[in-house]
Amino acid sequence: MSVLVEKADLTLKYTAHYNEVRKALFEASSEILNAHRNKAFQNFVLQGIPTRKNENYKYTDLQPAFSPEFQFMHQKREQSTDRDEVFRCDVPDLKTNLAFVVNGWFQKEEKLNLPEGVIFDSLDKVAKERPELLEEYGSIALPDDDPLVALNTAFARDGFFLYIPKNVVVESPIQIINFLKNNVDTFATQRNFIKVGSGAKVQVLLCDHTLNLNQYLNNSVTEIFVGDNAEVEFYTLQNQHNKAANLNSVFVKQGRDSRATSLTASLHGGLIRNNLKFILDGENAEAHMFGMAFMDRKQHIDNFTQVIHAKPQCMSNQVYKMVLDDKSTGAFSGRIHVVRDAQKTNAFQRNNNLLLTDEATMQTKPQLIIDADDVKCSHGATVGQIDEEALFYLRSRGIDDDKARLMMMNAFTHEVVNEIKLEPLRDRIDELVDKRLKGEVAHCHDCAYQCEC
Repeated sequence: MSVLVEKADLTLKYTAHYNEVRKALFEASSEILNAHRNKAFQNFVLQGIPTRKNENYKYTDLQPAFSPEFQFMHQKREQSTDRDEVFRCDVPDLKTNLAFVVNGWFQKEEKLNLPEGVIFDSLDKVAKERPELLEEYGSIALPDDDPLVALNTAFARDGFFLYIPKNVVVESPIQIINFLKNNVDTFATQRNFIKVGSGAKVQVLLCDHTLNLNQYLNNSVTEIFVGDNAEVEFYTLQNQHNKAANLNSVFVKQGRDSRATSLTASLHGGLIRNNLKFILDGENAEAHMFGMAFMDRKQHIDNFTQVIHAKPQCMSNQVYKMVLDDKSTGAFSGRIHVVRDAQKTNAFQRNNNLLLTDEATMQTKPQLIIDADDVKCSHGATVGQIDEEALFYLRSRGIDDDKARLMMMNAFTHEVVNEIKLEPLRDRIDELVDKRLKGEVAHCHDCAYQCEC
């Protein structure tokens, strides 16, 4: 009964806030964002803040994350974004087209090296000036499927927008530094939209960070539309402090002969929930989903993936690896759905987890839903500790215990690191993983905030 009361109280709290700011949201936003706002809010009211009774959230308690009295970032507030003073993903030899998202609001660098026709800008600005580019907005991030998506759609104002025209190849990666910085506890809503035309290619790097020790809740939704024969690589580096809750939902819809890759490296964070949904909606589409996480203390991570094979002759591959230390907790739920007539499907899923203490816990739930008969599908999951025989072998070769354990943990995660196609980024993440496994707080450069909370 107490859980239901708490859920009702929290839902009422956010319902009251929406009713308070609704008029201002509609007046300040574009018609295309407003067209989804009220329906999304109604879906949120019906579903409420998800509890463990919600099957998709049974391993994650979101109540504490939503409980503080937050300041909501419904209006843009200027923040310093000097790249030499604030956090950046410091990747030597990697030249990128850089922009910032500060508390959910887009801020672009002045000098960008982008091909003609590419649009990389504020979602709020593009929605007002070029609404035809957002006709598919909200079509794969459905509010009735998830209350976090519903709440995001109800509050959505800004984030980043990226459009790559047909047959355009973007040579330099797009990099977005997403940071949270405020003098009070803060709730940020971020809505992102990526559309890649047929035959186009792009690499996107998103870095999440916190710049002071206030409590944060970031509810982010990203929709990615991949055209026929297009290629997209989407890398996410999550590195926030222990008082931050990062709710990150990414939806990808692929056309015929397209190839999309998602790789999420979760190096640090108090509570991380990654929702990832791929819809393979064209024949011969190919999807690759990789993830790795390193949790300690009382940190929690939950990776929830869905792959819908909606057309024949498509392939998907998932590999997720997690290292859990101290009293940290983790969860992985992976669902593959092969719809009727999606014949010649190849779908693979694997989740491997390494527990470094007896107090660390992991929940894993692979799922297959197969409505076609000519398919190849497999899934597997393991939860275990460091192999003592292998450890003894390394120690017998003169390697001390700490170094031997570090070598084995590095080897465990290296399969995922190797999937990073950008060599400078791969080397840098290798370095950050090494620091993280040594027990250091992994920052992308020296930071005044040690975030030891």
